[in-house]
Amino acid sequence: MPSAADPQISAAILAGGEGRRVGGNDKGLLLLRGRPLVERVAAALRGQAGTILIVANRHADEYARFGRVVADEAVGFRGPLAGIASALKHCPTAWLLTAPVDAPDPPRDLAQRLLACAAAAGADAAVAHDGTRRQPLFALYRSRLWQSAAAALAEDLPVYRWQERIAAAEADFSDCAHAFANLNTLHELREWERHHAR
Repeated sequence: MPSAADPQISAAILAGGEGRRVGGNDKGLLLLRGRPLVERVAAALRGQAGTILIVANRHADEYARFGRVVADEAVGFRGPLAGIASALKHCPTAWLLTAPVDAPDPPRDLAQRLLACAAAAGADAAVAHDGTRRQPLFALYRSRLWQSAAAALAEDLPVYRWQERIAAAEADFSDCAHAFANLNTLHELREWERHHAR
């Protein structure tokens, strides 16, 4: 069941990658059944958060149609933790929800369930687990963690290692594991379109 937009939560769509596996294209702007990937993800998250941020290092004007654009503060393409750190620093609310731009169908109750998990654990962060593995880019953080994220980025830690450091709670999403499917290549985008055209 979809959750109501929560004014204490901002959602950040992580769209700052180089697009190496899609021919250098800006993945979030690639069309999926006629709509940019970022538009699909923003639509799914808009009902869950009071504010939408787009972490993008290119094409800011185009991304601005879907939310407030912030860029990585770290120089170069430093990966998803750079985007998370920047989004946390610019987050106007107590909590920040993150999701990658290449997963077109994130759970419609992602924020609600992660917030409940964090509250139950007394944790400052919660991350989704699909029943098989942790999904580190689908997570919720207290925005005050931005300095911790920046420090972890300076150490070149991957996101999951930083999540371990801050004792992020794991939320069970095994009932909707398919919602975390991400599209890494142009072939996977076209396969998704074929499958969903049926």
